[in-house]
Amino acid sequence: MTRVYLGLGSNLGSAERQLRRALAALRTLPETRLLQVAPFYRNEAWGRKAQPRFTNTVAELETRLSPRVLLAHCHKIEQNQGRLRQLKWGARTLDIDILLFGPLVLNSLQLTIPHPRLLERDFACLPLLSINLLVKLPDGRLLADAVQF
Repeated sequence: MTRVYLGLGSNLGSAERQLRRALAALRTLPETRLLQVAPFYRNEAWGRKAQPRFTNTVAELETRLSPRVLLAHCHKIEQNQGRLRQLKWGARTLDIDILLFGPLVLNSLQLTIPHPRLLERDFACLPLLSINLLVKLPDGRLLADAVQF
């Protein structure tokens, strides 16, 4: 099984409830185990600033799913919770991003792993480091040594 870290965020509706529902849905994924969930963090919006604050967390999983299949499941969970993809970096009921997928590096039109802006985003790195201070990037560096904020 591959160790995966997902970033989850919400700033519409009841954000904490949205995140809890998403975590419950992740627990039901085939060939996947939810191992840990970081505490919830409240953050200012990134990108488009004129929107409500986000609540963010990171989930640590083990899975046998491929990255693309996992992404499809994440998009389905987002859709089931009312996610509309209208504005880039806009407000949303739920956002689930694949941050790290084991040592995999992937660059495709649909998916980039590691997440291309991971090192710039404290709302992803801080929760991730709170559950695994020794997590490594695919290039072998510790995330804690590589962050840029």
